[in-house]
Amino acid sequence: MKFATRINSYYRTGEKNIDRVFDQFQHVGLTHVDLNYPEHVVGIPAEEMKDKLDAHALKLNGTALRFRSDFINGDLGNQDPTLAGEALKLCYEACDYCRTCGGDTVTIWLGHDGFDYSFQIDYTRVFDNLVKAFQAVCDYAPDLHISIEYKPYEERSYAYIDTMGLTGMILNAVDRENLGVTLDYCHMLMKHENPAMATDIFGRAGKLYGIHLNDGYGVMDDGLMIGMATPVKTLEMLFYLKKYAFDHAIYFDTFPIIEDAEGECAHNLAMMKLMNDSLESVGQEKIQSVIDANDALAAAALVRELFCAMGR
Repeated sequence: MKFATRINSYYRTGEKNIDRVFDQFQHVGLTHVDLNYPEHVVGIPAEEMKDKLDAHALKLNGTALRFRSDFINGDLGNQDPTLAGEALKLCYEACDYCRTCGGDTVTIWLGHDGFDYSFQIDYTRVFDNLVKAFQAVCDYAPDLHISIEYKPYEERSYAYIDTMGLTGMILNAVDRENLGVTLDYCHMLMKHENPAMATDIFGRAGKLYGIHLNDGYGVMDDGLMIGMATPVKTLEMLFYLKKYAFDHAIYFDTFPIIEDAEGECAHNLAMMKLMNDSLESVGQEKIQSVIDANDALAAAALVRELFCAMGR
């Protein structure tokens, strides 16, 4: 399995130096890196970043757009066509940077496309503008995976692309082979979605391009360590990742506030191994047979068996 983690967790303390962070990534046993664009790359040409990755035996998973400052009233769906065009230009630049560094996925989270009040936006206009923008990005970089990360709220009270359902509508309307989805575990809990359900549906469709794994209690984007709040849901999600042979890096989108970032990442890696070993021990075929039986008591027995299998 391939793993990456959140650079900003390591920037919380110490010098904001990418080489220092890559050293720690390599030390803890990570394999991949996700770079926020342009946040993490300012002043570092793509060729130089590629050299830094190579020097630490790391590979780029992809770039993730971060729209700031001028975009607080909208990103690709901004009502101002000039600002919407600037947001689109940032997407093009992120594609070029990703490709040069050897990555294959550009993740687009539209944190400011949404609304706070009734009568504030024209919903269908925003939908149409987003479809055109995603078509443009996909056509600009047909060799890359362009991935939508949805979230129900934060930064806006209502995010525009907020659910697996709306994301699916956007995918159908855009109609591009290289457009898919990045599922963030906490974001799905916030919307009262079951992460395994989205993983199954998008996985079967071949549209699952990214996984942001963390944990939480469903009210906010807690970013807790893996398996610490809803371990059963995490196990079920991992079952479907294995079922569809997910081969992109799993990104630990966790937010250590008090905890040491490297120690927290070490926990996430250890928990992933524990859960994966448990699923392997019980076996995909047996787990699928329980699912097919549609029996809650059989499912409960399976959960007990999965827990007992951990650490064997």
